[in-house]
Amino acid sequence: MTVRAIVEYPAAVLLSPGDPVVTFDADLETLVRDMFETMYDAGGVGLAAQQIGLALRLFVMDCEGLKLVAANPEILATTGEQGGEEGCLSVGKIHAELKRPERVVLRAQDVKGRLFEREASGLAARCFQHETDHCDGILFIRHLSPVRRDIVMRKFRKIKKDR
Repeated sequence: MTVRAIVEYPAAVLLSPGDPVVTFDADLETLVRDMFETMYDAGGVGLAAQQIGLALRLFVMDCEGLKLVAANPEILATTGEQGGEEGCLSVGKIHAELKRPERVVLRAQDVKGRLFEREASGLAARCFQHETDHCDGILFIRHLSPVRRDIVMRKFRKIKKDR
C-alpha cells in the first residue's frame, strides 16, 4: 500500500467531473487500498480519486462504522436537513458550517463492479454527499455563501503561504 499525495485546490482535477470507472480489476483494488491508506494517513473519513489527482468517479469512506468503496456514485434520494462542520483534505482541512440533507440514499458499484444501494444519516450521509460532489468536480466551498467562501479561502491561502 502507498500513501499518495493529496491534491489541493485550485488543481483542475478537483474542479472537473471524473470519468466513469469501467474496469474492475486488480489495478482498481490496488488503487482503492492506496486511497484508504492515504485517507487514514491524512486523518480523513472520505477520499475521492480526484483528491489524489485521478479524474475518476470513485471514492472511499470509513465513517460512523460505514466503510465502503463507491465507484460511479449517484445520490438517489435525500430527505431532511442537518447543519454541521464540514472540511476537506484538499482545502487545508479548514472547516465551515454547511447545511446538507440529513438522510441520503447512495447507489454505486463496489470494487468488483457489483451495484449496491446504501442509506445513511448524519455524518455518513454528509460524507456520501461530499465525496459524490468530488466525483462531480464540486468542492464543499461551492455550497457556501460568497462571504463565507471568501473567509474559508483566505484561511486556506494563509495556511498554504505559511508552509
